[in-house]
Amino acid sequence: MNPTDVEAPSANGQTDTEALPEATVLFAGDSGDGMQLTGSQFTLATAHAQSDLATLPDYPAEIRAPAGTTYGISGFQVHFGSGNVRTPGDSVDLLVAMNPAAVKVHLGRVERGGTVVVNTNAFNDRGFKLADLDANPLNDGTLDDYRVVEVELSKLTREALSDTDLSTKEVDRSKNMFALGLALWLFSRPMAPALEWIGKKFEDKPALRDANRHVLKKGYHYGETTEQFVTRYDVAPADLEEGTYRAVRGAEALALGLVAASEKSGLGLFYGSYPITPASDILHELSRHKNFGVMTFQAEDEIAAAGSALGASFGGQLGVCATSGPGLALKTETIGLATMTELPMVILDVQRGGPSTGLPTKTEQGDLFQAIYGRNGDAPLPVVAPDGPADCFRAAYDACRLACTYMTPVILLADVYLANGSEPWRIPDAADLPPFEVHFATEPNANGAPESAHVNGKKNGEASFLPYRRDEETLARPWAKPGTEGLEHRVGGLEKEAETGDVSYDPANHQRMTDVRAEKIQRVARDLDAPEVYSAGTGADEGDLLITAWGSTRGAVETAVDRLRGRGLAVSGLHLRTLWPLPPGLEAI
Repeated sequence: MNPTDVEAPSANGQTDTEALPEATVLFAGDSGDGMQLTGSQFTLATAHAQSDLATLPDYPAEIRAPAGTTYGISGFQVHFGSGNVRTPGDSVDLLVAMNPAAVKVHLGRVERGGTVVVNTNAFNDRGFKLADLDANPLNDGTLDDYRVVEVELSKLTREALSDTDLSTKEVDRSKNMFALGLALWLFSRPMAPALEWIGKKFEDKPALRDANRHVLKKGYHYGETTEQFVTRYDVAPADLEEGTYRAVRGAEALALGLVAASEKSGLGLFYGSYPITPASDILHELSRHKNFGVMTFQAEDEIAAAGSALGASFGGQLGVCATSGPGLALKTETIGLATMTELPMVILDVQRGGPSTGLPTKTEQGDLFQAIYGRNGDAPLPVVAPDGPADCFRAAYDACRLACTYMTPVILLADVYLANGSEPWRIPDAADLPPFEVHFATEPNANGAPESAHVNGKKNGEASFLPYRRDEETLARPWAKPGTEGLEHRVGGLEKEAETGDVSYDPANHQRMTDVRAEKIQRVARDLDAPEVYSAGTGADEGDLLITAWGSTRGAVETAVDRLRGRGLAVSGLHLRTLWPLPPGLEAI
């Protein structure tokens, strides 16, 4: 979008509408200005308009940073279009800035000639001082390359709600609805989804409900009546695959994928978690699904959360926990215990910037080696990584299925962008999900012990249970619920004797068990599809450069390949969804 090229207002005073293939909008302001809510409601309206989209929420690590400062700015970016939208956008077409600090932080992301809507009521000496600005950016030349629309958002909101009994604080907190209404008008998005959401959100607070709805409409109608906009824009619906869609955040999709795995397998879902940014939203989402038998447990620390999930798996449930990088380090010993006991367990790692506390609200793919190698001894396990917010559903489902099929812990690597970002999700039919059957051991699987050993108190010739006897295909051991008569056996972190599960310090046995555990994980590759080379639709299976990526970088890589192919360069992309074991077919590529 290049607003510098738009035509002057038509002679009849009506605003012209220009069709755009895509656009990117960024809402930015203080943490208390409601920018995350504004962005999420704009996203919802865009989803209802059937555009493809990708979002990038960005907020400070502090619960409430000092108002008006640059390090307290919260932003929400939405990229939407009629074509295939793969990323939240490189540059911004419209910046809605609630204060000078928002302009200072985000102006560099706005396309030259783009539109900047500013809340002029915040552009005063106090605002400039808090943002560490020497002059007013509205008149010092800073914004000369942009179309600036000055709107008294705070004043207009107060005027709109002057007849209500709301407090000044409640009134001022409603100005984000004015900004939302204006943005909805500017890009021809429907108001109905936001009006419906407000009605549900403030169902028990009619005064706030009516006030927010009123201000939203005021913002929308302001766009219709003001002469500051010579053009409004429209983005046509995307040509999406037939089906039922909804906008979904990655954290929500992860939770739904876990619930689907629980329902499909018939296992109860136990989710043990210790709150940590940015994984906490998964706990919040799962707590809403008690009607599916989901049990959530907030532990006192990361170690207890992991231990509770493993204990649930030992008891015959689907044990899951989630964390971020620092918490994954604390869970390492328990993950090693799950590897030794060979019990299914799923660990969701929503990565953030590190090391140590690092950057709690910023994206980084820094836990790859920790996930693959970060345990003492030889303790391999599958590692999967979704490529987008919508793919988080299937990745969570697959992680649970692999864990139960191969009796192993599985780590799923998401990140801040995946967990907080949104995109359209085609709701799958349950029948289309891969089969997920779980069979518990119900009776002894051997007649006596091998050689002359005793097995769980059984003598040679007596029916006995060998807890580490392997399935020929998967090498998984049987899953026996505690208390099942005749299936008593030992578990623990000490090395196990092959088949019997007795404690063993024999070097040859240790090597044998190490090899078997490693081979079991390698056999996971049999369940994986060979990755396909992305060559921007050219069909080329060779070239000069292959860009290999994983996780949330897929959209950026494929967009780069499109652009480079458009320049005539022989560049292709390869995306890995399972990081360990590596999928088949890589040697041929």
